[in-house]
Amino acid sequence: MPKFKSKLMYACAGLTVLGLLCSNQVNALDTSKGDYTLELTTAWDKVFPQSDEVNHRKITFHNRYGITLAADLYEPKNAKGKLPALAVCGPFGAVKEQSSGLYAQIMAERGYLTIAFDPSFTGESGGNVRDVASPDINTEDFSAAVDFLSIQENVDPERIGIIGICGFGGMAINAAAMDTRIKATVASTMYDMTRVIANGYNDKNTVEDRRLNREQLNAQRTLDYKNGTYKKAGGVIDPLPHDAPLFVKDYHAYYKTARGYHKRSLNSNQGWNVTSALSFMTNPILHYSDEITSAVMIVHGEKAHSRYFGEDAFKKRFNKYSCGIIF
Repeated sequence: MPKFKSKLMYACAGLTVLGLLCSNQVNALDTSKGDYTLELTTAWDKVFPQSDEVNHRKITFHNRYGITLAADLYEPKNAKGKLPALAVCGPFGAVKEQSSGLYAQIMAERGYLTIAFDPSFTGESGGNVRDVASPDINTEDFSAAVDFLSIQENVDPERIGIIGICGFGGMAINAAAMDTRIKATVASTMYDMTRVIANGYNDKNTVEDRRLNREQLNAQRTLDYKNGTYKKAGGVIDPLPHDAPLFVKDYHAYYKTARGYHKRSLNSNQGWNVTSALSFMTNPILHYSDEITSAVMIVHGEKAHSRYFGEDAFKKRFNKYSCGIIF
C-alpha cells in the first residue's frame, strides 16, 4: 500500500504542473422536466491528443441517487493482473474531455486503470435539470466511481485512489472523509467551493453580504419556477476585459480558446444555473477532513490566487498519513 500511495502522489505532483499550464454533436443541455437520455459520442473529441500507450473506451455507472454518469476509461496496453485504479474529476465547470481526461490518460500511461467522469447534471452524464452543482451529489459522484472500480476484475480494490482538480479538489477531500475505500487522494490546485461561494475570495463577505446573496438567489428561484427555465451564471467571461485579473486571463486562455474550449463545458459556455450556489453556502465540505486516515496530497501553485484554500486544507489535516507539496 505505501508504494501505491507514494507512486500516486509524486506522479500527480508532476501532472499538476501540466494542469496549471493547461466530433459529433451530442446532448442538448435541456432544462425540461423528465428523464435525461444519455448519448455518448464515439468520436475522439478531447482537447488533447490520444495516447498510443493506452486503450480507451466509454463507460457508464450510476450513483446512489439513480443518476447515470458517463466516463472515459483509460487502461495501459498489455496490462496484466489487478491494477491500481484512479477516478478523476474537475475542474469545477469542466468536462472529462478537458483537464481530467488528460490527467487520467497520463496516469494510465504510468500503469493505472483510470476513469475521468462528468459529474451529475453535466457533460454526457445524466440528471435533470442540467447544469446543477451540489456539494452532496458531487461528493457522491466520486464514491459512485469507486463503486464501479471496486468490482472490475482487473482492479485491485485495495489500491483505489481519486484525483480532484480545482473545485473538485475540495469534493475529493470530502469524499475521502466519507469513503474509507479510497486509499489515496490528490487535490490539485484545489478550491473549497463551499467557502468561496459563501464568503467570496479571501473571505471578504460579511454576514450581511451572505444574507443579501441568499435573498437574491432565492428570489431567482421564484423567477425560475415561474418561468420554467433556469438562469445561467455565465461561463468564463468573454470578451476579456483589459483589466481582468491574471487568473481570469488564464481561465480565458484555456476555456475560451482552441487550447481548451469544449462545446459541453460549462466554463467554456453558459456556466452553472445561478441557484446552484445556494446549497454550497451552508454545507462546508471540509468540516470532517481532519478525520481522514488515508493518504492525502494537496498540490498548489506558489503564486496561485487560490493557494490559501490548499494551505488551509493542508493545515487542517497533517499527520503521518498525509503529505503536501506547494510549488
